[in-house]
Amino acid sequence: MVMVTKVPPRPAPARRALRLLLATGVAAGSLAAVPGTAQAEDEKSGGTTLTVAVSQSIDSLSPFLAQKLTSTSIHRLAYEYLTNYDPKDARTVPGLATAWTPSADKLTWTYTIRKDSTWSDGKPVTAEDAAWTFRKMMTDPNAATANGSFTANFAEVTASDPQTLVIRLKKPQATMTALDVPIVPKHVWEKVGDFSKFNNDKQFPIVGNGPFVITDFKVDQYIKLKPNKKFWRGAPKFDELVFKYYKDGDAAVAALQKGEVSFVPNLTPAQADALKTQKDIKVNDAPGRRFYALATNPGAKARDGKTFGNGHPALLDPAVRKALFLAVDRTTIVDKVFQGHAVEGQGYIPPRFGSYFWEPPAAQKRTYDPATAEKVLDAAGYRKNADGKRVGKDGRPLDFRILCHATDPNDKAVGKYLQEWWGKLGIGLKVECLDSVSDPWAKGDYDLAFDGWSVNPDPDYVLSIHTCGTLPATPKDTGATDNFICDPQFDGLYAQQAVEYDAAKRADLVKRMQSRLYDTGYMNVMAYPNALEAYRTDQIRSITTMPEAAGNLWGQDGYWSWWSAVPTAQAEDDQGGSSTGVIVGIAAAVVVVVGAGLFLGLRRRSTADDRE
Repeated sequence: MVMVTKVPPRPAPARRALRLLLATGVAAGSLAAVPGTAQAEDEKSGGTTLTVAVSQSIDSLSPFLAQKLTSTSIHRLAYEYLTNYDPKDARTVPGLATAWTPSADKLTWTYTIRKDSTWSDGKPVTAEDAAWTFRKMMTDPNAATANGSFTANFAEVTASDPQTLVIRLKKPQATMTALDVPIVPKHVWEKVGDFSKFNNDKQFPIVGNGPFVITDFKVDQYIKLKPNKKFWRGAPKFDELVFKYYKDGDAAVAALQKGEVSFVPNLTPAQADALKTQKDIKVNDAPGRRFYALATNPGAKARDGKTFGNGHPALLDPAVRKALFLAVDRTTIVDKVFQGHAVEGQGYIPPRFGSYFWEPPAAQKRTYDPATAEKVLDAAGYRKNADGKRVGKDGRPLDFRILCHATDPNDKAVGKYLQEWWGKLGIGLKVECLDSVSDPWAKGDYDLAFDGWSVNPDPDYVLSIHTCGTLPATPKDTGATDNFICDPQFDGLYAQQAVEYDAAKRADLVKRMQSRLYDTGYMNVMAYPNALEAYRTDQIRSITTMPEAAGNLWGQDGYWSWWSAVPTAQAEDDQGGSSTGVIVGIAAAVVVVVGAGLFLGLRRRSTADDRE
């Protein structure tokens, strides 16, 4: 929710749209349009519909506000970014920009904007649209809520001609080929007044230049999209794409079995196992891009120094956080909760992103050790009373609350284990499962929370959400912080990696940041869940995973899955009724020139948690 990515200082956003638990929760949700099966709808409309089940609500259809994975995934479909990521290996490839070149000092970046991109209302896309998008984020804090970190270091953005965008920086910035910012049409958005309140969900179709056009939306019901026939890479094959909301994961799976939806993400292991034997259903089980963690309230505060919320003060003590860390059995969580469909958690970046993945050395690693946890608490003065309850020096018992997502069975299952493990230490735990955890989280009214973010090939964004600059300006404001963490040492490392162009040196800094986050105990990464998802082969003939070898379909870094999907009926028609399909890939990429031989495959989030 899922989990801001900036070069400090960042413009103070006027509201906070959490992407806590970016992943769409348990197998749920597809925003469908009409009741009945997808096939029945096709018969009525004479076209093909791809219906995706989702369980995460849309926080906003404004690209300037949206942070949840479902929302940002839809914006990936509706708007082009300057660059994209190859579905084969996530390297940077052209998007709206066909080429980019930095100056010798790397403080000025020039992007060539493609001539064959058109807004869905027929107007041409130009460099001025991109320049206006970035300038708006630079000058209006209300437009910087979701992605303001990308432009915080921009000194000037200009469009010298319709195909040339020039960005001048204050200092080097490592994310210049990973600016994950949807470019919007200036002629539409310059009419918007208050960007903090405009959710872009009243007038349809919504003007965009991505592979799909948003045509309808009902909160927690569905969102509909049609192919953009003018899309430069080619129009999608399905006649309609529908995301349909399901609060209950089992209901989404049942809809898949009936043919009412085409695809369901975030399956539980039991659901995946049951679906593997079903006719016309394919289960995809691949390494994921998410982490699943425990977040500890470090004492909610604003940048003005004022504190707020009702977090338990004992969690400000590093000894308490260390003890809780030592009393979590990650192996059991992987084996029992995820039933082996996950990897044991270590650092903040999942192993899928090899160059940034960090795991603690033996001397630093906190393995499951309840006996040592007992000793840590005793030494810190948290003794057990006559009732076996652990209390502080003030006599207050260590009774904690943990925010749980009601739609995620993993939260509930892990919560029961935590109650057992921490109960043996004399620590109480109340598991508070809510349909939406955003309000108490933003107010700081929690002790701990289940957290998770989808990480992008470039880790800048998911690391930035723990910097001091993302705290709310005052208690009355909202920020882009995930968990109110503000650690000067972490911030110093973040600032260094943000300007480091050398890939190896930057990776080392990112690993040092993860090490620091690990040592503070504010974030306990318990697991890296696999992408467990399923689709109907009698509706989807072929579809592209990312990466192509053992990759995911839902929440990709790009639009590849839904753009590439081929309807079974169409594939059979094209192949004379043949049952043999072809995986659709992307067209050959344009050669990209990056000055002085510099090639950056950097990028931020989810999209996020999940920011996500």
